[in-house]
Amino acid sequence: MRARTTNQFPAEVFERASQLVFDQEDEHPSRWAAVVSVAEKAGCSPYALHEWMRGLKRTESAALDAREDRVAEYFGKYGELLRQADVARALESPFVAAVLEAGHRQLRHAPRTAALIADWPGDPASSAMAMRFNAALHALAQRNALPELSALYRDRKGDFDSAIGAALTAEDAFIAEWMQVPPQTNEVGRAATLLSALMVVHGETGGLPFELLEIGSSSGLNLNLAYYSYDMGGILAGMQDSPVRIAPKWLGPPPPFAPVELVDTRGVDLQPLDPSDEAVRERLLSYIWADEPARAERLQQALNMALRYPPQVERDNAVHWLDMQLREPQPAGRCRVVFHSMVLQYLNTDDRRAVTDTIMAAGARATAAQPFAWVSFEWSAMRSEVQLMLTLWPNGGETRQLATCHPYGRWINWLG
Repeated sequence: MRARTTNQFPAEVFERASQLVFDQEDEHPSRWAAVVSVAEKAGCSPYALHEWMRGLKRTESAALDAREDRVAEYFGKYGELLRQADVARALESPFVAAVLEAGHRQLRHAPRTAALIADWPGDPASSAMAMRFNAALHALAQRNALPELSALYRDRKGDFDSAIGAALTAEDAFIAEWMQVPPQTNEVGRAATLLSALMVVHGETGGLPFELLEIGSSSGLNLNLAYYSYDMGGILAGMQDSPVRIAPKWLGPPPPFAPVELVDTRGVDLQPLDPSDEAVRERLLSYIWADEPARAERLQQALNMALRYPPQVERDNAVHWLDMQLREPQPAGRCRVVFHSMVLQYLNTDDRRAVTDTIMAAGARATAAQPFAWVSFEWSAMRSEVQLMLTLWPNGGETRQLATCHPYGRWINWLG
């Protein structure tokens, strides 16, 4: 008979950790965030703890064996669809959660896609493998070639297994090919986090105008942040008559208002997307979750805005491009800012280190007349929360967390 453990930890550890999650859940933006936080302290896997909390029986040997098989499945590449379903549900997207769960159950109908997932290189979570799968299905639904799938997405209810199973059978090759291209979300909801960080920098650098450099720009929509309308905890900013309105749920005090001036905005991407290209629009819109129509409409408006005000995005490797940009002399009386959102997870270890080293070297050269800032919007190391971080030079070069955020900017918990 097997010892009563999960992931090599005694049952008592999971029982105590589960109680801590329930006790501390209100202190986190979601139960999943609470699970990850407690698991980190307990020294166990958050996924194993989450499975424990699903209440599967462990009192009999057969039940324990089945539970351990389920945990093993959850840890595997196929289980990534289940894990991301839990994340989607925690982020208040039950439709996407149901799509991913049905996809997991019906994956046998798509042997090519199943093989791609089974042999997925690297970490499937950091490379957003499940979100690629979800986006492929969303794109197929929007093409209206599969009536049952399109009806499921239109009504956001129906027989998920039937519609998705049929889609996997008919479009296995399309889905597998789609998933091999890295996600391109270009979420404009994150522009509010960037603007709030710039307001902080404005107040600490004497109100200088900004030069903004973005890595991983996609189609450059966040470089157009000056053309959007904002309501950030009652602080109104930007172009109030803009069709692109960004008003996240604001938790905590509002950011310190400042009239941000952008004199130069540039970005880079390995594969810049042209907002006038219909295929590009399809791909970007496919990554918008189907139960968030307002978000899809905002993206459409931002893409239209990019046609009027084309952002400057160059095709290059982020490491090389950033090094070249930061070697350029910085005009006195201007604050230079490097910004990125959900980019670092797609860089390999060497490139992440090179980006950090390049930024730190630029910070060391900063002066009061030529300040330099680094603003990042990325998952924490444990992927328990998305953090808005700021490092400012020459003000000590200390990194501080300004906010905890929804991954797509739906809410911002401002820490200041």
